[in-house]
Amino acid sequence: MTQRYDVPGLGARIVNGAIRRLAEAGLTIQGSTAIRVRGRTSGRLRPVVVNLLAVDGRRFLISPRGNTQWARNARAAGEIEIGPRGRTRGHRIVEMPDEDKPDLLKPYIDRWFWQVKGHIGGLTPQSSRDEMRRVAPSIPVFEVLD
Repeated sequence: MTQRYDVPGLGARIVNGAIRRLAEAGLTIQGSTAIRVRGRTSGRLRPVVVNLLAVDGRRFLISPRGNTQWARNARAAGEIEIGPRGRTRGHRIVEMPDEDKPDLLKPYIDRWFWQVKGHIGGLTPQSSRDEMRRVAPSIPVFEVLD
């Protein structure tokens, strides 16, 4: 796992905060989902909004900005809560190996490139499988288990 982390600027934090509040209220924008991840140091649940990818009946969380705080917290905790405020449900998560990531990155980029362009290691919907394999170690991917 490489340590790339594209830190969001003020504008992105404001927009993400607004989308997170909508997701916590149960309103979704193009698949946005509210999750809560236990902090590594504080132990407090930290809210974040992500795009929950479904592939072949399985669900995945992808951190396009790289080794973000929520990804580090999720990795350490091994579990997350998903759902609108007051209706969250806990789920175990498992980090995916780099060799499995290209098959997940492709549908993610195809669906949400308009949101993540410039923050997914330079990948685009036209990126080759080799390019995705090259960037995969810098993008945490977790499978959400029931």
